[in-house]
Amino acid sequence: MTDSTPPVVIRDNKTLRQHFDELGQDSIIVGLLNIKPVEESLFLDLVERGVKIFPPAISQVLSRSKCLQAVAFRKWMIPLTTVITVQRDLIHAVGRYGAANIGSVITKQDRKNCGLGINLWPSVEDVFNQVCFGKLDYPFVLQPFVPDAKDVRVIVIGDYQEAYWRSSSVSFRNNLHFGGRSAVYTLNGYEKSLCAAVMDRGRFPYAHIDLLMCPSGEIYLSEINLRGGLKGATINGREYRKRIKALEEDFLRGSV
Repeated sequence: MTDSTPPVVIRDNKTLRQHFDELGQDSIIVGLLNIKPVEESLFLDLVERGVKIFPPAISQVLSRSKCLQAVAFRKWMIPLTTVITVQRDLIHAVGRYGAANIGSVITKQDRKNCGLGINLWPSVEDVFNQVCFGKLDYPFVLQPFVPDAKDVRVIVIGDYQEAYWRSSSVSFRNNLHFGGRSAVYTLNGYEKSLCAAVMDRGRFPYAHIDLLMCPSGEIYLSEINLRGGLKGATINGREYRKRIKALEEDFLRGSV
């Protein structure tokens, strides 16, 4: 990019599709890319060509895949969190979970949100039986189930941060759209540093972060997303969008 050549700034997916082959080091993409799952290698192509992307490509890919999160954020997740890609993975998990005396487990389907892809099973053996004789698509995340854990949603947008717990008396899913309730939660220093470390690892400039607070005191990352619902949050939609827009404009000023 030279002083006489203004950068090409793309803000919508239609324009991206129209000019995709022309993009290079003088190009900037601002906003979430609507790329189909089978096209996600296009993120790599854009990065290799030197295209500047905000939010960063890695954060967008991580945000889309629970399985990739389970790999990239493994050290912050509940122990024995495993990505199941083939039946053999599940057989190995049966042995590891059995050796650790783990009973009930959770599975998370890779690209489903709002609690729709989360299932509770009495044991890994039940998951294995479902894979063998039923219907459970690969890949998916397998985790130990922690009863009575507190679910805390953290919203971070630049220097703005808030948190609230979510709970349901009728389901292990604490989704507020399906009967859950919520209240303000005050993060301690460790919880704030955990969120910061996860965002730094995934290069998230803003995020919705779900923390799992175990009754025994351990705190783990459940998942992270660039966007999410605001039900239960203090911030309203207008202020939320305004703050994200400000981050985008800051990125543009620093990139030109």
